[in-house]
Amino acid sequence: MAEVKFDPKDHQHIRYNPLRGDWILVSAHRMKRPWKGQVEKPPDETIPRHDPKNPLCPGNTRANGKVNPDYDSVFLFDNDFPALLDEGAPSPGPSEHELLRSESAFGKCQVMCFHPWSDITLPLMSVVEIRKVIDEWSTLTQNLGSKHQWVQIFENKGAVMGCSNPHPHCQVWASSFLPNEARSEDSNQKDYYERNKSPMLVDYVNLELEKKERIVVENDSWLVVVPYWAVWPYETLLLPKQHRLRLTDLSSQEKDDLADIMKKLLTKYDNLFETSFPYSMGWHGAPTGDYLKEDCNHWQLHAHFYPPLLRSATVKKFMVGYEMLAQAQRDLTAEQAAEKLRDLSLEHYKVKKQSESSQ
Repeated sequence: MAEVKFDPKDHQHIRYNPLRGDWILVSAHRMKRPWKGQVEKPPDETIPRHDPKNPLCPGNTRANGKVNPDYDSVFLFDNDFPALLDEGAPSPGPSEHELLRSESAFGKCQVMCFHPWSDITLPLMSVVEIRKVIDEWSTLTQNLGSKHQWVQIFENKGAVMGCSNPHPHCQVWASSFLPNEARSEDSNQKDYYERNKSPMLVDYVNLELEKKERIVVENDSWLVVVPYWAVWPYETLLLPKQHRLRLTDLSSQEKDDLADIMKKLLTKYDNLFETSFPYSMGWHGAPTGDYLKEDCNHWQLHAHFYPPLLRSATVKKFMVGYEMLAQAQRDLTAEQAAEKLRDLSLEHYKVKKQSESSQ
């Protein structure tokens, strides 16, 4: 009997995630199942440009009684219901047992609106408007990072990701401690750097540019790939092509190029199932606070995009069962996902439909 040659598109295998130090099961053969899920478009949601009941809209009153200014660009304010406070919480004191440990935690939580209109999202904003968002992200990293060990910028887009407010915005949580994901990435990047004398994700960018198997889109300064170790079906990793530790290290041209590539990536996401594509995304860079005085050259700035949709606009992946109790698993390979995204148009489906209807 002839020996069967391994093909990642056909045969099960596990892949290592060097950032987290864990593994994912890839069950590529499951894509051959007769049923692959019906592609269904959800009903179009009509979102008003300005809703007098929406607490994020310009001029509206929020739950704490504060009134938003009539902003016309980005707007930043302190979270009305913060998970972390900078002061007022007493220390838990010494832990009574090593199995019952607790430590002090403090920080600051803010909300940043991208745009005054509720019926717009990042891929439908102009590159100039997205650049203003990036500038504010950089400023926040600098200001909050001077006092906090970690500044987590993140966006939850879509109700399926827990976003209850249909207005383009993100959150910023700055903390006195390194969260679990940051701590894991810091440790694994440092170990790699000590072994190889080069940053892990700088080497990874060069490897992906050489192989060209998982690239979704790129420009002069940035690269977007479906990472080799992706867990979510259409997960992507956004990376600078040069070694950059934090958002504050980016040049003006790199910020321009970042706005350009974000618009392109998010347009492709929306075009995949012709829906406003839900995701959780966030920036990871070198820690701040006391770490600003330390050598953090093992770090490379990057952004994670974790979208849940699997087969259609209404079929999503669930992290349950085996994935909660054993390890993550996926059917579609990273290479197959990257090809699908790469082949999509850079013209947003809504813009295309508007253009066709006006002809």
